[in-house]
Amino acid sequence: MSVLSVGIAIAAGPVAAAEPDPDASAEQPVAAGPPVVTAPVADPDAASPAADACKQFAAALDYAATNYEDFAYATAGGGNTVNYADPSVEDSNVVGRTALRAAAATALNASMAPGVPPEVANPMKSWSLHATKLLFVMGLRGGGDSLNNSAQSMNDDANATQMACALAGAPAVSG
Repeated sequence: MSVLSVGIAIAAGPVAAAEPDPDASAEQPVAAGPPVVTAPVADPDAASPAADACKQFAAALDYAATNYEDFAYATAGGGNTVNYADPSVEDSNVVGRTALRAAAATALNASMAPGVPPEVANPMKSWSLHATKLLFVMGLRGGGDSLNNSAQSMNDDANATQMACALAGAPAVSG
């Protein structure tokens, strides 16, 4: 049997058809389904200004936290007294200040990018200001209470920024 004859046999074969139920009413209304809603497809190459700013802020936050951590551990537990003559405090102070300077600049630049909404930009600017304050407190060899208060202000601003980014649909996640 050739391929041609198989094709003709299939084409000429019986066609199955369903018979309508004779008891069913011919005029039953068809229930309308829910309207079809299509979500716009986001262009992965066109990130929003808020998403870009939030990503930059997250990177700045990670950088500052990673490099400030050693200083925080070296100065913890002394109350308001900080032994700046201790080599581990001195070295981590320099590293922490350098990182805070870079992170504050990154966060401030991210907040001032065109198109970043004020509810996202404002807590970033505040975080940058408080990072700069902490940088000065460290440089001026401030006490533990002043360091802790400055760091707490930064933590509050970081939380506010992360919430603003999440509400804008642009979580502050680095990577």
